Amino acid sequence: MGQAVFGGALEVVAPARPSQLPGVSLAGFRHHGPGPLDMRVIPHPAVTLAVDVGAGDVCVEDEAGRRRGSFAAGLAFGRLRARGHGVEAVQVRLSPITAYSLLGTCPADLEGAVVALDDLWGREADRLRERLGCAGSWQDRFALAHELLARRFDDRRRVHPEVARAWRRIVGSRGRVRVDGLAAEVGWSRKRLWARFRSQIGIAPNRAAKLVRFHDAAHRLAAGIPPAHAAAASGYFDQSHLHRDVRAFSGLTPRALAGELFLAVDDVAWPGQGPPVTRQACGGPTSTSS
Repeated sequence: MGQAVFGGALEVVAPARPSQLPGVSLAGFRHHGPGPLDMRVIPHPAVTLAVDVGAGDVCVEDEAGRRRGSFAAGLAFGRLRARGHGVEAVQVRLSPITAYSLLGTCPADLEGAVVALDDLWGREADRLRERLGCAGSWQDRFALAHELLARRFDDRRRVHPEVARAWRRIVGSRGRVRVDGLAAEVGWSRKRLWARFRSQIGIAPNRAAKLVRFHDAAHRLAAGIPPAHAAAASGYFDQSHLHRDVRAFSGLTPRALAGELFLAVDDVAWPGQGPPVTRQACGGPTSTSS
């Protein structure tokens, strides 16, 4: 089990064992600093669910306003911040392939948006929040969350195999695949692939490739790699190309993005999902255990 406290205030816990559901990852977050949590959420290639399980006050703020409590965020969401006092939450990252079978709604309905989990799941969201809040440990919470997600999984709602193959090619290449060639690879017309991919994954293939490549570069920057070298390693034409994508996805410069707390906690919360962040950004972990 991974566990660390960052900056003396943000506790991050990962499950003792990976989820048996493909494309599902869980982590726990508890903020116990003297001041409020104020963390920028960096876009990443997954659908995000956050379940508020504590007695504190958590708020997510995006370009459309503020929402309190549990939420779901689609791929390539806008500029998002998490704020609050005594924040305690279980967060779930879903591959968009899995999200299509699990959410109960199409990921395209969440494109660039954040919605209240109550609006998505109704009373089920309340029951989940109550059960997780009463659990005795993080590992108990992870087990309960996994149980609910497994029950919600609808095997009849699957993305087309061609769409899943295109997504995996994009992720496997770290966003450096030629998207114009994806249709030929899967045996579909470009128009058909773009339409099905957009409706089942939530964004177009070219946007997905940009997001995956940005995610790769962001972790390299957080590991202390200079922007010019991170750009080359992540497949950008040059540093200015990287700068444009970083601005578009985060509103930051590459050097400012490198110090974001959200990226620093990734190695503990989501091990193996990006190039390792070895630099102790934002105070670094003050304690670890495994």
